[in-house]
This record gives sequence, structure tokens and C-alpha cells, in this order.
Amino acid sequence: MTDLRTIISDSKVARWTALVVVAFTMFAGYYIADVMAPLKGLLENQLSWDSTEYGFFTSAYGWFNVFLFFLIIGGIILDKMGVRFTGLGSAIVMVAGTAIKYWALSTNSLDGAMLFGWKAQVMVAAVGFAVFGVGVEVAGITVSKIIVKWFRGKELALAMGLQLSIARLGTALAISTSLPVGLYFKDVSAPVLIGLVMLCIGVIAFFIYTFMDKKLDASIVAKNVGMDLTPEEEFKMKDIWFIIKNKAWWYIAILCVLFYSAVFPFLKYATDLMINKFGVNEYWAGVIPGLLPFGTILLTPVFGTIYDRKGKGATIMMIGSVLIIIVHLLFSVPLFNNWIFAIFLILVLGIGFSLVPSAMWPSVPKIIPEHQLGTAFALIFWVQNWGLMGVPLLIGWVLEEFCITGTVVTNGVTSTTYNYTLPMMIFTSFGILALLFAYLLKVEDKKKGYGLEKPNIEKA
Repeated sequence: MTDLRTIISDSKVARWTALVVVAFTMFAGYYIADVMAPLKGLLENQLSWDSTEYGFFTSAYGWFNVFLFFLIIGGIILDKMGVRFTGLGSAIVMVAGTAIKYWALSTNSLDGAMLFGWKAQVMVAAVGFAVFGVGVEVAGITVSKIIVKWFRGKELALAMGLQLSIARLGTALAISTSLPVGLYFKDVSAPVLIGLVMLCIGVIAFFIYTFMDKKLDASIVAKNVGMDLTPEEEFKMKDIWFIIKNKAWWYIAILCVLFYSAVFPFLKYATDLMINKFGVNEYWAGVIPGLLPFGTILLTPVFGTIYDRKGKGATIMMIGSVLIIIVHLLFSVPLFNNWIFAIFLILVLGIGFSLVPSAMWPSVPKIIPEHQLGTAFALIFWVQNWGLMGVPLLIGWVLEEFCITGTVVTNGVTSTTYNYTLPMMIFTSFGILALLFAYLLKVEDKKKGYGLEKPNIEKA
């Protein structure tokens, strides 16, 4: 019989099973987050979108999270209501937003209509993406808190790294397959429909997890029966002030927005970059940037294990930032236009993309108490969403205003061509600033003794 006085999370099988179940929901979410990235050219050809409209649509991801504070509200709900309520709710919101986006892209009823100065199709698709953005971001902070709940004092960085790896399989699948799928079906909405089905399965997966979470809570209560323990501190609204006055928290938040602004918006345009700079056939153009998530799938857990066992979290973040700078700087050099060189740079970018998150997210529980974690993660994600919202819009505008080089006719279809040197210099600048804040975080850790340079696994 199972010892009721044993916490279920002490079982390796139980905690890793819980991780895989919730990670699948994030896998589906990451697929939808990037499914449109390779379809920029197809949107221009099939639906007559331009770069500015594509940038506007992509920026919608952060609208509600940033301007209406839905992400921060979601973090507060998480700390107040718990992971079961918040996680299941956010998964349902993801489905609703994706359904709106799919309808906008697949229907003809919006043709010729305008909303708020934009094509109605673009606006409605953007609103759907904004709703989805609320769901996937709140789901992300919920899963982060779930992992801390099951893995604190154990393989925390490894678990967070593996969750990211599984989720980024969704990114890899989206970037490498959505354009061929769209071309095969001659319908830009077909890949979105595939993602919608996966998200519905993701809701079912998280529903299954709620029973595992109930069992974990029951085992914690059973173990603590009869013990004189101080009650766990509950979240209060004033805790927000304690979070935002923490200098180390700010360094992580700013590092986060700079780092992810140098990677995720880049991926939104990477397929188009491969076509315009490296001359890769559109059927294969998404495969090269699609290699990046595959690299992180293997490396993020490796670097997470190093952090768990050896420490050096702040140092790992600095090294990752340096690699981001090198890659984007080389992408911006006009002479380097060989597709083999592009593959090499994407692989190096994958290493940098593995290093920073593998250390950044497990560092947050070292500087923030657990009862404030949901809100702390939410506030970091809120800051991050400013970048995920603003940078794609900026890059789309820069391409449209300064980077058009002409047009090309392929199979009777006329497409605009672009020079990506200026956008890549912008991404390089984000990497330089990320390195600065990673260094400031290391200095602050040395002053305050948070233990970012120490191992995560507690010795028995």
C-alpha cells in the first residue's frame, strides 16, 4: 500500500508524469503562437496582407496582456485560486482565441470590410490572437508554478528545461511544417485548424492533471497531520509592492523582455529572411529556423541539469546573451548569404536560446517567496509582452518603410523582396542590452546572496 504520509511529489514517476501532462498543453500553445510565422508570404499572396498588417497582427499577441493587465490579473488569480482553476481556465481561453483567428482566416464574410482603419480580416484575426495570448501566457505562469510545486529542492531547472523543450517542439513543428501544409491545401488557415485540434486535446490533458494536483495536495495534508507547522502565508495585494521593489526581480524581468525580443520576433520573420537573403525555396525556408527549437529541446535540459548540480545561473545567462549578439550580428552582414552558414547560425542561436531560459526561470523562486510566485511570474511575463507586442510591429514597419528592394514573380505570383540588414541590427542591440542586465543580475546576487550561482538540488 502507498504510505499516505509520503508526499506524492517525492515519487520520480509521479512528478515527471505530471510534468509531461501539463507540458503537452504548452506544446499545443507554442504551436499556435508560431504557426503564422512562416506564412507571411502566403498571407501576402493569398489574402493580400502587407508587412505592416502582418506586423500589426503579430503584435496583437500582447494587446490584452499589456494594456488591459489581463496577465497580471491572471497571476493574482493563480496565487488566490490555485493552479487547477487557473490552468484549466487559461487552456479554454487559448481554444477560444484560436477559434476566432481560424474563423477570420477561413471565412469570406469579412472580405472588403474595414474595422478601426484596418482590414476586418486582419483586425478580427488579431483580436483572436490577442485572446489566445492571454490564455497561453497565463497557462505559462501556471505551469511554472506547477513545476515549482512538484520539483522544489529537486531537479527544478531540469524540469523547467524539459517543459520548455516539449513546448518548443510545438514551435519547431509550426515553423517547419505550417508553410508546406498551407501550400499543400492552398489555404493559409489549414495549419491553424491543426493547432486548434491540438489545443482541444491540451484542454483534456490539463483536466486530467487537475486530479493529479488534488492527489498531491491530499498527500501534503496527510503528511503534515499532527505536526506543529506555521500556516503557509497567503498572497495579499500588498505583495505586489514587495515584488516590484526587488532589484533582482527587475533585472530578470528586463533581461527576459530583451532576450525574448531578440528571439521570438526574429522567428516571426526568419522564414522570410531565409527566402530573401539566402534564396531558400519557400517550401523549405521554414525548415532552417525550425532547427532552432530542436536544438533547444536537447540542450535546455542539459544546461538545466548543470544549473541544478553545479549552479552558475547568472553566468549561464551572460554566456547565452553573448551568443545571441554574435548570431544576429553575423545575420546582419550582407556578405554572409550562404544557406549552410544560415544553418550554422541558427544552431548557435539555439545554444544561446537554451542557456538563458534554463537558468532564468529557475532563478525566480530563489528571489521570490512561493506564495508570491504566480504574481511575480505574471509581472515578468507582462514586461515580456511589451517586447512581444512592440518588436514585431517595429520590424514590420521598418521592413515596409526602409527595406523593400523590389518584387519577384514566382509561378505567376508577384511577391515583395526585402533587405533584412537593418532588422537584424535591431535584434543585435537587444542582445547587447540583455548581456548588460545579466551582468547586473550577477552583481546583485553577489550583494544579496540569493544563491543564483549555487546548485538547485538540496543535499540530504
